Amino acid sequence: MFLASSAKPIDDSLQNLVDEIETKSPSLSVLAARQFRYSLHQTSVEVNIKEPRPFNVLEEFIIRAAIEFQPPPTEEELASVLGLDPVFIKSTIVTLRELQTISLTSPITVTSEGRLFYEKGTVPQPPYSVQIYAITDPLSAKLTFQSEALNDILINLPNLADFITINNTITQIPSLKLEEIQQNIQDSGLALHVPTEGKIVTSFRVLASTQTIWKKISLFVLFDAIEEKLSIQIRNGKQILDIASNSLEKLHNEGKISLQTLCELSDETITFERKLILKQKNAEVEARLEKVRQQTLENATKPVVETDNSVIAGTAIQLRDGQISQAFSEVLNSAQYQILIYSPWISQAVVDGKFLTLLQNLVNRGVWILIGYGISRRQEDEERPIPSEVEKKIRAIKTPDGLPGVQVFWLGDSHIKEIIVDQKIHLCGSHNWLSYRGDYLPRGESVYQVTIPNQVQEAYEFLARRFQNYAKQLWANALENRDFKLAVEPFWIWGALGMEKVALEKVEQNNWLELLPMWLNVALQGLKSKNLLPDSTSFTTALSLLNQVSGEETFIDSLQQGWRKVIEAIATNNRDTALNLLSPEVWANFLRLHIAQESDLPDTFILQHTVPQRQGKEQIKTKVKRKGTITS
Repeated sequence: MFLASSAKPIDDSLQNLVDEIETKSPSLSVLAARQFRYSLHQTSVEVNIKEPRPFNVLEEFIIRAAIEFQPPPTEEELASVLGLDPVFIKSTIVTLRELQTISLTSPITVTSEGRLFYEKGTVPQPPYSVQIYAITDPLSAKLTFQSEALNDILINLPNLADFITINNTITQIPSLKLEEIQQNIQDSGLALHVPTEGKIVTSFRVLASTQTIWKKISLFVLFDAIEEKLSIQIRNGKQILDIASNSLEKLHNEGKISLQTLCELSDETITFERKLILKQKNAEVEARLEKVRQQTLENATKPVVETDNSVIAGTAIQLRDGQISQAFSEVLNSAQYQILIYSPWISQAVVDGKFLTLLQNLVNRGVWILIGYGISRRQEDEERPIPSEVEKKIRAIKTPDGLPGVQVFWLGDSHIKEIIVDQKIHLCGSHNWLSYRGDYLPRGESVYQVTIPNQVQEAYEFLARRFQNYAKQLWANALENRDFKLAVEPFWIWGALGMEKVALEKVEQNNWLELLPMWLNVALQGLKSKNLLPDSTSFTTALSLLNQVSGEETFIDSLQQGWRKVIEAIATNNRDTALNLLSPEVWANFLRLHIAQESDLPDTFILQHTVPQRQGKEQIKTKVKRKGTITS
């Protein structure tokens, strides 16, 4: 149905990747793909590093005296107090001064660096130097450091800067403050500046002039058939460069980039391809519904025989008029963990007190609920937008823990009317689920209730993909603005779709640890709905991220509470699974971050979170020995 690849401006070297993109995401069509080169700036930098060693008794006394004695003592006074030959005191002070722990003047005072090491029971060792490389990337507008130099190779490709304006401002490394260098080294993942371990970059210097290095990138222009949206992707191999992609897409939306100039993609080609794709999309939806109609007709002509095979194979039945509202209520009430609804419109006549109570009861049982709506191509063009008071009431539905219970979003440009429950039951047809007039008079409507697994799955993948794409947009906005509140909704969509792993990957990839408590809330809801298994590898990954938490973060209280609740939910289901998660390294982090108390052991900690609520913590302690065995 799409244009042949030969008719599209696609470089031969990118054809395999284009095929892979379109195969993995059937809703995407690559309209153009072209390779370019652009320049990075590389600067060789030498950093000096100090690491700690335990101080000896005499060093400890001298530093402590310099901190606590008022006024600070002289070398002779310390020698007199200790009854030692002044030679020993002076020799040790010379060493401490060389390590920049003690000030060079008398009386004896401690430097700020010396205090930092002393608090950890150490003094610094003599510094050593390491050569690293500062890389300025104009596309991502980022400065990073790496241990190996980039290779300077000749790349015979068009220069991206010849087509778009790139800010090639070179970061002047000597002008940066030491604190900026330290932070950039940490952000780059180099274990050279780790203050929590006493490892500190103390100074730096540029070794050579900045060098221009050419890098190969690929530009893709894609059209999403579900979202009806054109987008630009910049890739390094298969890796999508989000910041660079967002930057170019913004320039295109502002009319500052011509796709004709950039990749020989004309407006006529885009329009032609868009029409073909949308025609195919609509045909796919109609074909899916036609399958249901045909299956219904076949079932109607067959004798009804109750067998186990019929349950496995599923059925497709047609409901009319008065049967519809009854089936609607029964199907929603049968939900165990997930409901997806798409209705072109939402009205107050349907979303009344009774319906809101139904949704609240479902949420209380741990059911995730996602509602999509909208028929116009643009939200501002909707003739019957959702009433603000209705949307407010829906969003006011909370879980027992006070978290969002029902998510409602404008997805737009669809007249489908579908409900999918637990990926097992599919309702589809002409009935406006959330906007009929609220009566039960016959209107000649018909609805198909389908339990045929492959047909339900096909419908689920179509609708779930729309929610996934919406979550992707929300996440891009949240990441660009580093806005915690904007990140809530995509996390909750991923949770509702059983994609907690995706949400956790976003936290890890973007080093956004502030989102960990939110992820724990999503995981907790997943455990309660049994949409997330207690032995999911995501919990092991999330626990490993505790190594990156210092304990001083503003979100530490939420993190502590979140892990206690998650461990409780896992232990309630299976105590051994919870215990296996608390490895020695994890338990050390639990103690360090005060998730558990120093007096606890892993088994006693778990026991505290699995015994009946009427037993208090003190009662538990009397029943548990230090070795963790239960006493009579």
